[in-house]
Amino acid sequence: MKEINIAKVLVKKRKEKGITQDELANYIGVSKASVSKWETGQSYPDVTFLPQLAAYFNISIDELMDYKPQMAKEEIRKLYRRLSSDFASKPFDTVMDDCHQIIKKYYSCFPLLMQMGILMINHAELLKDPQKSISLIEEARALFIRVKEESDDVSLTRQALYVEAMCSLAACDPNTVLELLDGAVAPALPPESLLASAYQMMGRTDEAKSVLQVGIYQNIVVLFNFFPAYLMMCTDDSSKFEEVLRRALNIAEVFDMRHLHPGVLVSLYIAAAQGYIVQGNPSKAIDMLEQYTEIVTSDIYPLSLHGDDFFDLLEGWLIKLDLGTDPPRDEKTIRRSMADMIVNNPNFSVLSDKQRFQNIAEKLQSNYCED
Repeated sequence: MKEINIAKVLVKKRKEKGITQDELANYIGVSKASVSKWETGQSYPDVTFLPQLAAYFNISIDELMDYKPQMAKEEIRKLYRRLSSDFASKPFDTVMDDCHQIIKKYYSCFPLLMQMGILMINHAELLKDPQKSISLIEEARALFIRVKEESDDVSLTRQALYVEAMCSLAACDPNTVLELLDGAVAPALPPESLLASAYQMMGRTDEAKSVLQVGIYQNIVVLFNFFPAYLMMCTDDSSKFEEVLRRALNIAEVFDMRHLHPGVLVSLYIAAAQGYIVQGNPSKAIDMLEQYTEIVTSDIYPLSLHGDDFFDLLEGWLIKLDLGTDPPRDEKTIRRSMADMIVNNPNFSVLSDKQRFQNIAEKLQSNYCED
């Protein structure tokens, strides 16, 4: 991250021009001591001198100040990783103070604001007070609105609109969600087929294959984001519920989601367990939770996005994502969350006297403590 560093610029430009501090001072109309303090960082030039200095060295005022209110993608990634790790090891308020300072400093860096809002959402559950969690989500929502309204990046503003809708849903404001998303699903216009055909026409076959792999991968992940919600809406029809679950698990097996992307699969098992609770079938609910536990206590750590033998052309695309292949939360936070989603989930309180559930809880808590 860049600070205002006018001292370094003044020294560099003065030497390039081959003049002394006295000569620069005489031109600006200040003392040599003032120039010396500027160049050693003891003080800054008065704002009225900035245009003169910039003109003298034939540079812009931004160049003179060496101030860049933007952060590169890799800098944002590193910052996100650091803050995510801090949330797992430091007091929540301390990390949030750091976040607020960064946001204030880079308030016009919209990719950063987007990631700071996402960071807040991904760690809101660390606040045990529901009201505080909602307040944090509202704070994140304000950042997304700023990005949506101020950024010129169409892709970024579209993403901001989506996460703003997520925040509204978390705040139990369905009307705003429908308003933001126009209350309807627009026909999908996937670009992958067109891009692949264009690459193929140019003889760039590997790039064509890579584009199609990315499309297949993304749509599978999206599919598994749909399954848990749809499953819960089918709890009043046991045959439909079983069919949805059967199809989802079959697709998971075909694409080896347990290894390819365990994060989306565990959400399915939690939804299935909750559905069985609603249907009054605690034995099957525990079956699902045992599957969940088997996955989250296995050798899936450290979690990262990756391909496999089938998806063998994803690497170039994955590393270009906002966070690269990193998960949105620190591993310690993820493990703790994996345990809390079962052990402290009120939906599963009816299972608390079951020995199998107690074994699950013990295994999950042990998995967190081992970290």
